[in-house]
Amino acid sequence: MRSEAEGAVPEDEETVTSGEDTAAGDEPKRKKPGSFWKELPVLIVVAIVLALVIKAFAVQAFYIPSGSMENTLQVGDRVLVNKIVYHTRSIKPGDIVVFNGLDSWDPETTVPKPSNPVSKVLRAIGSAFGVAPNEKDYIKRVIGVAGDRVRCCEAGRVTVNGKPLSESSYLFTDPVTHEQNKPSETAFDVTVPKDHIWVMGDHRDLSWDSRNHRGDPGGGAIPVDKVIGRAFVIVWPVGHMGGLGIPETFKQPGVRASSTVLPGTPLAAGFVGAVPVTLLLRRIRVRRHQRS
Repeated sequence: MRSEAEGAVPEDEETVTSGEDTAAGDEPKRKKPGSFWKELPVLIVVAIVLALVIKAFAVQAFYIPSGSMENTLQVGDRVLVNKIVYHTRSIKPGDIVVFNGLDSWDPETTVPKPSNPVSKVLRAIGSAFGVAPNEKDYIKRVIGVAGDRVRCCEAGRVTVNGKPLSESSYLFTDPVTHEQNKPSETAFDVTVPKDHIWVMGDHRDLSWDSRNHRGDPGGGAIPVDKVIGRAFVIVWPVGHMGGLGIPETFKQPGVRASSTVLPGTPLAAGFVGAVPVTLLLRRIRVRRHQRS
């Protein structure tokens, strides 16, 4: 919602010339509206700058390049990642997070490097807006946080602090055979180090995750300062759009329940981002009337 700037002239206000310049019976002249096409380039620039600011500080789109999170996320899906949420609460088991694996994990998917400067620019723009893959970023589900003991497989399940997880709602199911992945073909028993998280893909037979990096620094766990944010919604393709909620199994007693994203956080970010645009539009409107 917008309100007119104090002292600004409403768009439908009429300007009447003095009696000396206007013949009796003549209609007062209306101010001519400014040209939309003159303002369009400015609005486009503002929109791009605003999108980059939002990407840097609030919400960012990411492209899914591999099947390690199937069936939850498909290859080619685009998700939005909330980069503010972990400034308001801690990372919790059940969250789907995007993190930077540069110098820590080898890429799951090798993306061919652009062959010319134009392709490099287009790749950079595409990565910035989540329409091109970025091989240094990963997306996985958080299974345990600092201090949690994560084990597999007691009675064929992953356990967190001794509580078995019921993972049937998100583990990969083959669309042809209808067989579901086992929680893990690899046995492990770890206590997540301080300021780290233990992550696994939903497609356990395909995902190269914390289980496979136990020889790395951190024992396969990811430092929390490498986490970019929480994936909260699939925005593309249209047929796969939907929210990325927290499975009920992570809310059971003994497994730390994951709090929801504060509903006001993205909305507040939107209002903050709208302020400069609103002020700019007001200024353009005022100047348009002054030129008329």
